[in-house]
Amino acid sequence: MTVSWTPHRFTGGLLALDTANTVVLRGDPQKTFDRFKDPAEIARFADAASVFRAAELGGRRLEAPFPDKIAPVVLAIRETTDRLFRRAVSKGAVTTGDLPGFLKACAEGLADSRTEIGAPGRPFGDPATPIAFEAALAVSALSLLQADTVARLRICPNCSWLFLD
Repeated sequence: MTVSWTPHRFTGGLLALDTANTVVLRGDPQKTFDRFKDPAEIARFADAASVFRAAELGGRRLEAPFPDKIAPVVLAIRETTDRLFRRAVSKGAVTTGDLPGFLKACAEGLADSRTEIGAPGRPFGDPATPIAFEAALAVSALSLLQADTVARLRICPNCSWLFLD
């Protein structure tokens, strides 16, 4: 089933949180479902995120031309991000035992990227060229490790989405 990637689906505050929230009702085993079950949705999500996360991305367009190929990396980043930061919300701090898997997933997201990131005011690099979705997802996820960001993370009591307050 084709997902309608509306602005509402991008209310987490960062690309990494919006991606984590593609698993709907994560806390309810009877109702949960994965919007990325069909890998083609990863490409459609990346297109929508290019618009709805333009400020975070510094105007850099996301590309995901081979969603089947990148799906394992995207899902690994999504799941390790959710696990690490969902626990951080409940504990008030990041659990170091969850970091190796998270960092490995993010490293895999960056491994095939041949771009420059992290310049002052341009964390996602040159807005004139597209960036691979999995690389941008890794950059966004890694940005969550900032202490002030962790302190702002919340979980919606109704839908269990992660978001920045």
